[in-house]
Amino acid sequence: MSFRSSSLAVVIALAFLTPAVAFADASTDLDQVIVTASRTDQTLNQVLAASTVIDRAEIERLQPRSLADLLRGTPGVSIANNGGAGKATSVFLRGTEADHVLVLVDGVKIGSATSGTAALQDIPVDQIERIEIVRGPYSSLYGSDALGGVIQIFTRHPEGGFVPHFSVGVGSYDTLRGSAGFAGRGARGWYAVEASHDQTDGINACRGKPSPGGGGCFTYEPDKDGYRNNALSLKGGWRFDEQWDADASATRTEGRNHYDGTSSNFAESATQVVGGRVRYKPSQDMLFTANLGRSEDLSTDYENGVYADTFNTHRDVASVQADLGRVGGAAGLTTLGFDWQRDRVVGNTDYLVDARRNHALFAQWQQEFGANSVQASLRRDENSQFGGKTTGSLQYGYALTKTLRVTGSYGTAFKAPTFNDLYYPDYGNPDLGPETSRNWELGVRGTPGWGNWSINAFQNKIDHLIVFDSSLSGPLFPFGGANNIDRSRIRGVELAADTTLGDWRLAGNATWLQPEDDSDDASRGNLLPRRARRTAHVDVDRSFGAFSAGASVFASGYRYDDTANAHRLGGYALTDLRMAYAFDVAWKVELSANNIFDRHYETARYFNQPGRNWMLTLRYQPRS
Repeated sequence: MSFRSSSLAVVIALAFLTPAVAFADASTDLDQVIVTASRTDQTLNQVLAASTVIDRAEIERLQPRSLADLLRGTPGVSIANNGGAGKATSVFLRGTEADHVLVLVDGVKIGSATSGTAALQDIPVDQIERIEIVRGPYSSLYGSDALGGVIQIFTRHPEGGFVPHFSVGVGSYDTLRGSAGFAGRGARGWYAVEASHDQTDGINACRGKPSPGGGGCFTYEPDKDGYRNNALSLKGGWRFDEQWDADASATRTEGRNHYDGTSSNFAESATQVVGGRVRYKPSQDMLFTANLGRSEDLSTDYENGVYADTFNTHRDVASVQADLGRVGGAAGLTTLGFDWQRDRVVGNTDYLVDARRNHALFAQWQQEFGANSVQASLRRDENSQFGGKTTGSLQYGYALTKTLRVTGSYGTAFKAPTFNDLYYPDYGNPDLGPETSRNWELGVRGTPGWGNWSINAFQNKIDHLIVFDSSLSGPLFPFGGANNIDRSRIRGVELAADTTLGDWRLAGNATWLQPEDDSDDASRGNLLPRRARRTAHVDVDRSFGAFSAGASVFASGYRYDDTANAHRLGGYALTDLRMAYAFDVAWKVELSANNIFDRHYETARYFNQPGRNWMLTLRYQPRS
């Protein structure tokens, strides 16, 4: 369906004619703690950045099929997927590149050091307890990758004493899902174990053509491209006394994925994350934290059952952090820290360099005085490949009333080039520098008695974008290669709101983007590829005692698939329905029907998306 601007405007207007406010900004308690926005504990009411929190209750209410489906409904997010469940999925946050989003799992940075992106399609929703999304430049706290924002995923943890749970589901495309786990908490310690399985026959991933080149995926394979995923997570912690505590976590997902391609059409992949933390709190005004972790992104490709290649990356991280004082105290809260990171590539591709290190010092000051709130941070990164980079951020908030606050911020950020950008044979350029950005933002948010609402407007200028440069020549570049030559300017406005009216829950958000190429060439003024200029999302839910029902509508305007803006992908609207019945305190049956009008659409050219589909789930989850 071609979704024209006028149609999208109607959907957006309907979202905000009702007294509604944000899918996640307001659906959670304002006293709930969020850590991603400052690397310290803050309540949502204290956070100055544009933030979204999705908790476990929200996940179960929405019944998403995948993590991408869950993220699709949040402000500022565009999704591009290459052919359905388990296929490569890119998340564009506020119009920035897919590798401009830092992804953390239980505090450990994940992602491929070769491609620069995280395999979000392989993270099972059933194992997620909570997601925190912070939009805006955060290199001054996290370093590279956080140019567009940060997505932190927390796996499930216990709420009380020993509690087991499980779920089993069946659905369209011969989908079978199951999960099970147990968790417990005692006087000093806690633990959680989670396992899940997901398999589907899938859809035909790519509508390639039997002509030379085959279109999009350069091949014609009109078959179903199935996917299978197994995942296991382990977590535990112990409080030794009033001053010392420690925790550790380990997560592994394994995927088997069929897709359409010329050099390979099947992959075995795995993502593994291991981390540990020790905290020492000698007084109310002092907290010292040490973290250690490793993430691995593993992929082996095959063509028609014959081995093709291997891309494995290993990332080791460590940090120490001191938090001195408290927000609102006479001197505020001062945070000092040190981060260390080492990336390595292992595989059969001959990279000129296969390892690099990065270390950084950072400092942050937070203060509340009267109606004013300030958060300032500064960071210096030193990288073994490109040298040093300094970034900073200043955020300010002023409470006009008890229920109305204005915010403003300015921040700089950077993105280090990936191993593919630097060293991939016949393409990589070892002389590349980091991509850099400058971001301005203004916001207003309200917490009236009927709910919450927020508006954020921003501009992000990104320099030295890494793109393919055909003019490069020499022994390293027989056909051209990567170079820092492009610029972009991204302007946008986000609106979000939600409320509860009696037994009705209403939530909505909308994003307007102008993600433009700002380079001095023929592409100047073109829209950046695969970013929709307009998106809107509306949720309506109601409970009838043990029975609940809801609907979601997501609308996206058109986008282009290429930098030249020659290939336009039409806009679309998706309508999902859901219902649940709790026939016992611990037992519930859920039914979801997605894309009920069977809309045909693409988020990446030539790559198909699921049509009308359904999922039936039985869930056992006793109260703690």
